[in-house]
Amino acid sequence: MDEIDDEFEVKPGRIGNRRTSRATSYLRRVRKEAQKAGATSRQASSFTGGRIGRGHAHGATVAGRGRAPGQRRVVVKARIVRIKSGETGAVRAHLRYIQRDGVTREGAPGEVYDAATDRADANAFTERSAADRHQFRFIVAPEDSAELTDLKPFVRDLMRQMERDLGTRLEWVAADHFNTGHPHTHVVLRGRDDRGGDLVIARDYISHGARARAAELITRELGPETAIEAARKLQQDVVAERFTRLDRAIVRDAPDGHLDIGARPAKEPARHAARTGRLRALERMGLAEEEGPGHWRIDAALEAKLRRMGERGDIIKTMHRELDEAGIARAPGNYAIFNPERGGQRLIGRIVGEGFSDELSERRYVVIDGVDGRTHYAEIGALMVNDSPPVRNTIVELRSRVAEPRELDRTIAKVAGAHHGIYSDRLHREFDPRASAEFVAAHVRRLEAMRQDGMVGRLADGSWKVGTDHLDRALRYEALHRSRNPVRLAVLSWQRLEELPQAVGATWLDRGLVSKEYGLASTGFGAEVEAALRARRQWLVGQGLAREEGGQMRYARNMLRTLETRELARTAADISARTGLEYRDVKAGDSVSGVYRRMLTLNSGRFALIERSHEFTLVPWRPVLERVRGQVVTGSIGGGGISWSIGRKRGLNVG
Repeated sequence: MDEIDDEFEVKPGRIGNRRTSRATSYLRRVRKEAQKAGATSRQASSFTGGRIGRGHAHGATVAGRGRAPGQRRVVVKARIVRIKSGETGAVRAHLRYIQRDGVTREGAPGEVYDAATDRADANAFTERSAADRHQFRFIVAPEDSAELTDLKPFVRDLMRQMERDLGTRLEWVAADHFNTGHPHTHVVLRGRDDRGGDLVIARDYISHGARARAAELITRELGPETAIEAARKLQQDVVAERFTRLDRAIVRDAPDGHLDIGARPAKEPARHAARTGRLRALERMGLAEEEGPGHWRIDAALEAKLRRMGERGDIIKTMHRELDEAGIARAPGNYAIFNPERGGQRLIGRIVGEGFSDELSERRYVVIDGVDGRTHYAEIGALMVNDSPPVRNTIVELRSRVAEPRELDRTIAKVAGAHHGIYSDRLHREFDPRASAEFVAAHVRRLEAMRQDGMVGRLADGSWKVGTDHLDRALRYEALHRSRNPVRLAVLSWQRLEELPQAVGATWLDRGLVSKEYGLASTGFGAEVEAALRARRQWLVGQGLAREEGGQMRYARNMLRTLETRELARTAADISARTGLEYRDVKAGDSVSGVYRRMLTLNSGRFALIERSHEFTLVPWRPVLERVRGQVVTGSIGGGGISWSIGRKRGLNVG
């Protein structure tokens, strides 16, 4: 029998409550369940929890069993996600993703389905999940899924078999993804059994049982793998520039870095020939060397290097596919990978593609057509619950995130250092009487963000216990977020480049003309931007906002403010005509209060529509406002922005 070589991955995670120091691990919880059931262990250090929970018998049975001859392979990945009580935002976002990226074999938009219907109600499923303590997420990918005309019957059969193995009915929804070279299915399973209790599944079953059942079902559906199919797959592994099943066997049989294939009897001539062919291929890659007939020296970092090669190959394929779908031709020699490990990295360009580099953990990538004439692939990490995914054709700036305390942290540390590790807005104003309310509020927002990750605590009187080591805590916080989101992505223009030369408003092109920061290449997107800048200069001249003197362009004083004011006035007139409300302009030093209605995307940026009984105003938008859409908000306008709070007079600061 072959060695067990089906890939499997379990990724514990959590939604909403990111205070990792307080989070109860899945393993700790199953231990508690075991204690309730009377289970004991003489050696706590050897307890893994693998057999605690439903399905442990079947999971343990197949855990050490090899793959049967002719059995087809299935990749199963699983993640256990904790849900903070009543907070379903991330659950809803995940279902939106698997539905949005779900594509049928015919290319039609996908739908979530369940055991009974091909069009399940994702919103109702989310609401029913609100009281669940956790959720299971699976990706099921049969190696030969392309041979199936429809994945739904296979998935339903698998979930019915899991119900029998686990001894309970399961509530789940799924979506099939045919938009990659490997069709697969996302399954979201509620963490409740049919009696309303917490569904605890043994790790042995998650790790082995579910995959074994899936392999049995796909083999039954398509028939055993034929000798011809097995030979074809083996030959693909021989020449692959990635870590393969053959490599796993080579690493296993060469623990000291030396392999003697002549000393091993060739029970399976085809596999022996494939292994020899693989070693020759590794030799060409510089990862193996034949020291004598049948005697090979294997690179000590073989697995790591092959995995990196595989990842790079996948990235190149992704970039090529995204450019092809966007209808953009770029030379592969100009492909680049954005490396956030290099400090001070900065990139400006147009998003031509985006997606998931890891669908289970929802880590994202973007492909950017840079102003430097190159096409870049960048890993941007996982989005927060309220973040929107990157949008194609927007113009963005990427910066590598630096893990170091901010100036805000230094001020907080000074205030807390003078008050035994305690910070409050009152203590801050006493420390610095000149500090504005907006400035102090920014420090409170910083502490609130750190509190979400358990770095600081808030006391009953509203003050903050930050300790005397706040700068160390701030460094840990930044390092944590750097691992989650290695780069900062800022949208410079929500409009396509071709819309900007004639646009009313202060566009990205105008800001570039004033600051003269662009370093444009003469090829690719850089050349397109240069052409757009020339057209924009002529438009500004026609508007009386620029003139040419001695071969130099001179721009009107406050040109950006003038352009923004013109766009806001035109937009406000349209809103007034539709609603009958009067527009009220605001400036620094003013306050604004009203119901936040919606966000408007203009050429000058994004603005929030704040409405009162007989009037409305437009002010710069911030993502945090989406949490309070339809509610009354108040804001104080300062030189650096607006500090928002919920309610007319007082409330939780959300700015």
